[in-house]
Amino acid sequence: MRLSRSLAPVTVAVCLVLSLPYDAMPHARVQAHTTVTPEPFGATCRSQVTGSHVIAYCHNPYVPVDRVSLHIECDRWWDIDSDGAAVAAGPAQTVRLTGRCWKEVRSVWVGHRKEDQVRQER
Repeated sequence: MRLSRSLAPVTVAVCLVLSLPYDAMPHARVQAHTTVTPEPFGATCRSQVTGSHVIAYCHNPYVPVDRVSLHIECDRWWDIDSDGAAVAAGPAQTVRLTGRCWKEVRSVWVGHRKEDQVRQER
């Protein structure tokens, strides 16, 4: 009986240490995480659909050039969807993108790409 009484506090202490969260225990080889904040990027776009015509305005408030392109999905099965050419929106620049369907427009969205991604692909 004496042996179990002396092991009881040790057993409780081991259980408490093992139940601690992983982050609470110090680790010798774990280095502190350095968070790298990404550079702000991306033009803010608003689109307007009037009948079968689409107009989108994109304003880039940041320094990196954003290549924006208009994508239009038409409602009719025989109407061809369109992906517009990429237009460079420089710092503090607003660009206008236009497109249309023959009949109704189902959905519209604007794609964004960094200028350096375009150069790497060439």
